[in-house]
Amino acid sequence: MITLSHVLYALVTLSIILVMFFRRGVVIPALFGTFIIGWVFKGDLISGFKAVYNANLTAAKELFTIFLIITFMVALLASLRDIGADRRMIRPIQKFIVNGHIAFLVLAVITFVISLFFWPTPAVPLIGALLIPSAIRVGLPPMGAAMAVALAGQGMALSSDYIMQVAPMLSASGAGVSTESVADKAVILSLITGVVALSIAYLLNRKQIKEPLSVSDSDAVAENLIINSAEQSEVAATLEEATPYMQKWSKILALLVPLSMLGVMIVMAVSKFGNGGLEGGDGAAFVGGVAIILLIFSTTIFKKINALDKISDHLVEGFVFAFKAMGPIIPIAGFFFLGNSDFSGSILSVGDGVAAPAFLFELVASVQDNIPANSFLTAFGILAIGIVTGLDGSGFSGLPLTGSLSGALAPAVGMDPSALAAVGQMGAIWAGGGTFIAWSSLVAVAGFAGVSVIELARKNFLPVIAGLSIATIVSVIVW
Repeated sequence: MITLSHVLYALVTLSIILVMFFRRGVVIPALFGTFIIGWVFKGDLISGFKAVYNANLTAAKELFTIFLIITFMVALLASLRDIGADRRMIRPIQKFIVNGHIAFLVLAVITFVISLFFWPTPAVPLIGALLIPSAIRVGLPPMGAAMAVALAGQGMALSSDYIMQVAPMLSASGAGVSTESVADKAVILSLITGVVALSIAYLLNRKQIKEPLSVSDSDAVAENLIINSAEQSEVAATLEEATPYMQKWSKILALLVPLSMLGVMIVMAVSKFGNGGLEGGDGAAFVGGVAIILLIFSTTIFKKINALDKISDHLVEGFVFAFKAMGPIIPIAGFFFLGNSDFSGSILSVGDGVAAPAFLFELVASVQDNIPANSFLTAFGILAIGIVTGLDGSGFSGLPLTGSLSGALAPAVGMDPSALAAVGQMGAIWAGGGTFIAWSSLVAVAGFAGVSVIELARKNFLPVIAGLSIATIVSVIVW
């Protein structure tokens, strides 16, 4: 039975989509909507206050594992930066960048791999400082370098988020399915989208690829980059002047960390073919645990006895990054958890023996006879909603919405809810994560490559939309 609370939930959901379309924050509509629905549902003002608090508490409990995994991975990267191991991991790759064509491929592959483990935002400065100048020197146009980094990092790696599994957790929580089911489908769709987008990007830049630049031209290009050759020389000199002890351990960690992460990937892949695989939270716990031990090792080597204090600085840096990235998601997720009966009972303080409402699912059920039972229309509709939610420049804030809609709509069109949620995840993150939204982290990529962020966003639009369209069609056919 549709009540006034259901109608209010629908109106608030529409208002959130509308606000996202105008690139504004949706925290206030989500918080106020939760308050109003709690008030109306229970019939007293105090229940509204309790509901808005409980919704945030419920979301925080469900999502805190996300904050922890981000914290430890960022803290690890910070500790590697102290000892110079982060740059040593990248420097050997420079020797493989011999011409513009290979440079495009190397930039894409390395950005994808590093971004899987550390996310694109912390990874871009490292890649931008060492690999983008090298790629430009061998003839890859700056725009081509920027497109390779953005599409592989902010697009392909972040949209799958297969290692840290922040995005799949958000999508799965809304859809009421397992994180693993969303993650497995998202990684396939992200690879399809990425390969298509990168292929088109390469073809668009192929004619502009030139012969390797001379030394004088190379220096002139470097001067136009935010991370210029002088800063890189300073970093290189710092590594050379380090004590033999520091140089030795910097080299060891530059080898140990990639091998450890490779081991993590192998173990997670092998576990899927056995019993009791590393699924959802277990996978994140495994990755986070490895990062913690590496963090202790790295910090102790660099600071020795002072590591007892220094590791706290790295953890604070990690938590600050995590809360800046994910903090606004909590009230948004809280509102959409309210639409799911698995969470609405605790949010609304529903008593024992009383059925918890499922506002979103019940709304869809009430109108499903009027919804065209067409999986293609539904999938592209979820994709479009995902793209719209990404217009805020975040990419993650819309995942509770696309996940919830996927869980509600999938049964009506005969699709797997996890597949539909993965499609919505593709749209939200490829748009808002930083591929064709100029007010996102794409600004950093453009800055390191020395190109216009508006032009970069425009160049990325066609490859990304083509890739997303093909991936969505595949999802409908296969799942």
